[in-house]
Amino acid sequence: MLAEDFFARETLVVARELIGTELVVGRCAGRIVETEAYKTDAASHYVTRRNQAVFMRETHAHVYVYFIYGMYHCLNFTTDSTAPGAILIRAAEPLRGIELMRQRRRTTDIRKLARGPGCLCQAFAIDLSFNGLPIGKKIRVLPRRDKPAIETTRRIGISQAVELPWRFYERDSQFTSPHPRE
Repeated sequence: MLAEDFFARETLVVARELIGTELVVGRCAGRIVETEAYKTDAASHYVTRRNQAVFMRETHAHVYVYFIYGMYHCLNFTTDSTAPGAILIRAAEPLRGIELMRQRRRTTDIRKLARGPGCLCQAFAIDLSFNGLPIGKKIRVLPRRDKPAIETTRRIGISQAVELPWRFYERDSQFTSPHPRE
C-alpha cells in the first residue's frame, strides 16, 4: 500500500503519479487511469464543514467524498502537507470484482464501469460514509507495477480555472472519461 508520505507531496506531482496505481475497495480493484488536481484555484471547493479536511495541512492521505448534482458521489484523496490540495479520481480500469461492479452499474460494458467520477464511485460502492477516513482504512491504494504513458490536459466538467492543465490520464486507455482529448 502507498504510504502516507506519498500523499504528503505537492498535489500536481501526486496526481500524475497516481496514474497506474491500484485502487482497492472491498472485493473490487481497478487501475487508476485518470485524475484531476485541485488546490486553491477558483474551481476548488470553498471551505465548509464537509470538506475542511482538504484545507487542513495535517490531513493529507485522507479520503474526501462529496455528493454532486444530487445524484453522484466523487472520490478525492487529500494531498500536500504544506498547502490545501485534493485529487479527484476520475476513472479506473476494472481489475477485480468486475461482476459486482456490473451489478452495481447495471451495464455489461467493462469500459463503462468506472469511467467518470460518478460511475467510479457507483462501481466501487463509495459514498459519504468514506468521507474523512484515512487512506488505508476502507480504501487502499497499491503502487503501480509499471510507469504508464501519461498525458496532461485541462480539467473537464468545471466552469472556473478551466485553463489549468491539471488533468492527467493514461494515454491510449479505453477507460478514461468520454471527453475529447486536447
